[in-house]
Amino acid sequence: MHRYDGRPGVSPPDGDGDHRAAIEVRAGIGVVGDRYAGRPAHRDAQLTVLAVEALEALAAELGTPPFDPLLARRTVVLRGAEVEALRGQEFALDSGGGRVLLRGGRPANPCAWMDVVLAPGAHRGLRGRGGVRCAALSDGVLRLGPAVLTSAVPLDPRRAGDAVVRRPGRGS
Repeated sequence: MHRYDGRPGVSPPDGDGDHRAAIEVRAGIGVVGDRYAGRPAHRDAQLTVLAVEALEALAAELGTPPFDPLLARRTVVLRGAEVEALRGQEFALDSGGGRVLLRGGRPANPCAWMDVVLAPGAHRGLRGRGGVRCAALSDGVLRLGPAVLTSAVPLDPRRAGDAVVRRPGRGS
C-alpha cells in the first residue's frame, strides 16, 4: 500500500503492514483496502506491476546491495516478465487464487522517494523501467509466490529489467 506521501523526508515512514500474503482485486475498483480503490483518477492505475530485474539492474548500476522489492511500492513484483511490453495490452495473472485479468496502461513512473528508500540516483534510474500501471478487468486474489502470466504479446524474459526509451513526440 502507498505510504510515501508528499515530498521525501530524510527517512521513510514505517513499513509495518506493507507485506501481504494475498490481495483481493475487484474489477473496476482495484485492490480491496487500498486508499485509492474505486477513485476515478486511479481507474486505469489500480495496480502497478514491476519486474524485479529492473531493481536488480538498478542496484548493479548504482553499486549497491540488492533492493527490497517492497520498498518500490508496487502492487505486484514479477521475475522473468518483460512488464514494460504490457503497456496497452490485456494480460492475466494467476497465482492460485483465480485468474486476474488486467490491462496495462501508462508507465508507473518512480517518485522522488526512491532516492530515500532505495539509494541516491534510484529516482532517475527507474525511469522507463518503473513498471506499468494497470486497470483491473476481473475479480480475483493474487497470492505471494509463483504466478503464471498469460499475454497475447510475446514477452522476452531477457528484457525484463531493460528500460524503455521514449522518443520525443511519441508519447507513452
